[in-house]
Amino acid sequence: MRKGLQNIDNNPNAEYKIIAVDDEMGIIDSLSIFLKRTGYQFVGVTDPQEAIELVKNEHFDLMILDFIMTPIHGDQVVEEIRKFNKELYILLLTGHKDLAPPLETIRRLDIQGYCEKSDKFDQLLLLIESGIKSIAQMKEIKQINKELSDTYEKLEAAYMESIETLRHTVDAKDPYTRGHSDRVSEISVLIGERLGLSEQDIRTLRIGGLFHDIGKIGVPDSILQKESKLTDDEYSEIKNHPAIGVHILSTASIFNDIIPIVKHHHEKYDGNGYPSKLKGKDIPYLARITTIADSFDAMSSKRSYRNSLPLDIIKEEFRKNRGTQFDPELDDLFLDILENDYDKIKAIQEKYK
Repeated sequence: MRKGLQNIDNNPNAEYKIIAVDDEMGIIDSLSIFLKRTGYQFVGVTDPQEAIELVKNEHFDLMILDFIMTPIHGDQVVEEIRKFNKELYILLLTGHKDLAPPLETIRRLDIQGYCEKSDKFDQLLLLIESGIKSIAQMKEIKQINKELSDTYEKLEAAYMESIETLRHTVDAKDPYTRGHSDRVSEISVLIGERLGLSEQDIRTLRIGGLFHDIGKIGVPDSILQKESKLTDDEYSEIKNHPAIGVHILSTASIFNDIIPIVKHHHEKYDGNGYPSKLKGKDIPYLARITTIADSFDAMSSKRSYRNSLPLDIIKEEFRKNRGTQFDPELDDLFLDILENDYDKIKAIQEKYK
């Protein structure tokens, strides 16, 4: 059974079309009222097989999908949809966290998020808003990619322009981290040059550093700018930013080289990072370099909840986390830079205050 509602006023949400799939009509009715109130175009379906056909024949920006359904479960629905549609943004609803599919399945099927069913839709609304921001940026990048000239010079210019526009949007969200991406970029390049990396790798480090946090465009400002301790749910939202960044960039082939940096700059050498819990040399090399630069800038920058850390404390943190958070060889090299070439780091910090 299909239920459709369409908002035709001037609400900016009206350009986005959401499909909800749940075999309980009561859930569909509740979502219909809730999403109509927030202005989205809405289609509700109780038959998962019908939902697959609808997605095959109509355009939807986002899907809200129940996990436990008959005759097939939500992960099977996604399995079928991913055969012909890799771009649909999918949020999974579960009756309980313990009933959610394993993380391996969520990653494999490119499910962007999930939350428990509730009488209140606060958490779901946060996930929808993050998804819509990601979708909007993806549309913009698609448009940029479509309009790019075939000539290499114009491609390079448009590439750099799109990066500058989007990363400044991210930096503007939080005054305490303004200039962060510039500093991470230049410090990554400094490490890469010390390693004697190729020109192409240096360029990838430069662009990857500028773009590593682009996924924060999909994280609510209230969380990014919160001065008190984050709740578990809020921290989970923050941890979504690498996946959101990849989702934004993956539709344009010109971003392929930097996607490993965007996706994996929060992995830890001992395998306890996110989003993929990669360990050691399984973490892409350039991402391991960016992790060093990103962590240094985080420690040396003033935040809403603390002052910048003194250099001796920062050095001790790198020594303490050698081989756990950081690649030990890169850790040693960066400590050498801090000991013997700190003037170069200071020049970067002065340049991007």
